[in-house]
Amino acid sequence: MDFTFTEEQQAAVEAARAVFSDVAPDRTPSPALTPGAVAEDIDRRLWHELARTDLLGLTLSPEHGGAGLDPIALCLVLRESAKVLARVPLLESCAVATAVERYGERTLAAELLPRAGRGELILTVGANGRSGHDPAELAVSARPYGEGDGSGHSDGADGETGGPSGGSGWVLDGVQSAVPWAQVADWIAVPAHTAGGRPVLALVPRTRDGVTLADQVSTSGERLAEVRLEAVRVEPRELIDAAGCWDWLRSLLTTGTCALALGLGERVLAMTAEYTGRREQFGFPVATFQAVAVQAADRYIDLRAMEATLWQAAWRISTDAGGPLPASGDVAVAKIWASDGVRRVVQTAQHLHGGFGADTDYPLHRYHAWAKQIELSLGPAAAHEEALGDLLAAHPLS
Repeated sequence: MDFTFTEEQQAAVEAARAVFSDVAPDRTPSPALTPGAVAEDIDRRLWHELARTDLLGLTLSPEHGGAGLDPIALCLVLRESAKVLARVPLLESCAVATAVERYGERTLAAELLPRAGRGELILTVGANGRSGHDPAELAVSARPYGEGDGSGHSDGADGETGGPSGGSGWVLDGVQSAVPWAQVADWIAVPAHTAGGRPVLALVPRTRDGVTLADQVSTSGERLAEVRLEAVRVEPRELIDAAGCWDWLRSLLTTGTCALALGLGERVLAMTAEYTGRREQFGFPVATFQAVAVQAADRYIDLRAMEATLWQAAWRISTDAGGPLPASGDVAVAKIWASDGVRRVVQTAQHLHGGFGADTDYPLHRYHAWAKQIELSLGPAAAHEEALGDLLAAHPLS
């Protein structure tokens, strides 16, 4: 496998490093000391700086003011963002924008994407369903407007597709839990299912009638929301029913989460190496002790496995390349390594730091909280192991 990055991808990394170099992980209160959310808003200064350097439109085409790069470039930037615990919806907003450009109607793309790339609009997505355990699209139902309300109106030959005629559109009912940054987002991407069980993706303005938000708090101390939809009307162009749209977006979100895990893990291992190289016992740095060196080496191996599986998954969804398994198989492998690997990295770091690792004046405890959130986001390792087993059963390898 050749994971050499292009000049454009490398330039995106350099731009990201320059932007994130001024971000302090302890800019907000500690999640260990703060009841509720650590802040009401995202890091607006950083968000505007990302927009100024064109990193928010990285994966959008030049037609919409973007750089025209692929999800690999986005993952490279996400990797850098996690090293400083950047409090911005970079993954969610860019992933939704990319899906809209790839699958959505041109009028919707023209309305949303240029403004999203300039940082004027924030997009997010509900990917956890009602409980985080069942497929997200099953938590919300989508039916053509007029169906089931006594009007007798139904659009489309199969009774599922809303048309452009009078009274057309869709109605959404259901709940998406743990939606990141929903309180500050302008539009929320909501996966749903039709009466025939077909997954669709609706783009819903946060202020649309029938949308209510209830505050939730993540393990990392960031604001989440339970998004409840009660008879929410969406226009036909606001609902994307293209085959594969939600599956592709979910794969991109999962792969982006793996990039966050890798960046966070790399920063934590670097912190651990610095600390153990400075901390002395019996007149020697503890990094020279075999027990310490072996644990650090094991975690380095974890990170390299996380990296290899991440780029394999990112390459599959960027190129639509074929393989013995669908791309979702590579995504599942990457998330298994990311979830297990980032947990092992932060646990070893806490152990090798001793009591200093739990000091709330030292940033390691923040990375531990973020790592736990990332580990469980979009499914823990066990959930993806089950999904991978199902894929292997359906696509036996010769």
